[in-house]
Amino acid sequence: MGLYVTLGALDCAVSNEFYATVLATIGWAPHADYPGWRGFSEGGTGAEPTVWVAKPFNGAPATAGNGTMVGFTVKTRAAVDAFYAAALAAGGTDEGAPGLRPHYGPNWYAAYVRDPVGNKLAAVCDAEGG
Repeated sequence: MGLYVTLGALDCAVSNEFYATVLATIGWAPHADYPGWRGFSEGGTGAEPTVWVAKPFNGAPATAGNGTMVGFTVKTRAAVDAFYAAALAAGGTDEGAPGLRPHYGPNWYAAYVRDPVGNKLAAVCDAEGG
């Protein structure tokens, strides 16, 4: 297994539906499904990087990491917009609407959300227009 991120789920059905809906907007899909956890990757191929959504193995409730964020690089600003809209429609919360973030670079366009557990996610495009 190569580069991966694991995000905790309180309710796997809710979290898996959230991630399946939101990640579909940027071309990601499930590639593995086991009791209590699911893997997502670009095109559902299982190629790295991958994101695993799971109940914590220690049995404690899932909590969001303070200062932790998973960023997904996308090719167009429209993909950032779609990611953000899907996240809010699927039960996520706003952490920063789509827009330019010139302090990161002149073309840096991003949106920030939190999943149902509170994990922070970003969709980022560093291309002009689109």
